[in-house]
Amino acid sequence: MKTENKVLIWDIPTRIFHWLLVCGFAVAALAAFVFDEHSPLFPYHALVGLVLGGMVVLRVVWGLVGTKYARFTSFLFSPGAVLKYITAVLQGNVTPHVGHNPGSAYAIFIMLATIGGLSISGIMMGRGGEVFEEVHEFFAYAMIAVVLVHILGVALHTIRHNENITASMIHGQKEADAADAISSSRPAIAILFVLVVSIWAWGLVSHYDTQRQTTRLPVFGTLVKLGESEEKEEHKHSAKHDHDEDYGDEHDKHDKHDGDD
Repeated sequence: MKTENKVLIWDIPTRIFHWLLVCGFAVAALAAFVFDEHSPLFPYHALVGLVLGGMVVLRVVWGLVGTKYARFTSFLFSPGAVLKYITAVLQGNVTPHVGHNPGSAYAIFIMLATIGGLSISGIMMGRGGEVFEEVHEFFAYAMIAVVLVHILGVALHTIRHNENITASMIHGQKEADAADAISSSRPAIAILFVLVVSIWAWGLVSHYDTQRQTTRLPVFGTLVKLGESEEKEEHKHSAKHDHDEDYGDEHDKHDKHDGDD
């Protein structure tokens, strides 16, 4: 007969990624909604977003070579399994999962893809591709929706099953059989993860030009605009001025034509 105790399930790199993603997206979203796009603080939401994009790349790597429950293969569920899980949640008879359950698994995949989409579309916008602005907004609102659904799912699971799965992402332990535990929390990999993310973030910040509102992607050296540059603003004002002049000329022509009549 199996006896269940608190055993180590989540390694440290996975836990650090989880909470950095939570804090990073909250900061980026708050900055994007609070500050006007012409504000000198607005570009910082893009800097944070680029940091998150780099983190996602590392998480994908860890999803391939990480510990048992960090690997994507441990939480690949069919759509049918997700529907069955949701039905079980509503009925209150969910089968416990040692790692990610089908609901959280899909939320994770969607969030990783969405953060990747936000980063890529943001970079393309910064490279002059204004057509990606709507794509960027779509990913932003999609991410917010997934986060809200995920939070509600976690809250519902915690209340109905008296299992604090949020706390398990802090200490890394869950109630399971001793045989299900991972052998190590991988502290060395966690240090390496933090180091790489820090170097990536420092590279973005150190290359940030507050006047031009641009930065360069570390390693790649790609120049990316993070906000409304002075040149772009001048172009907009010039275009508006030309439009007003054209409108004024047309208005004068109509007035002259009415006078002739």
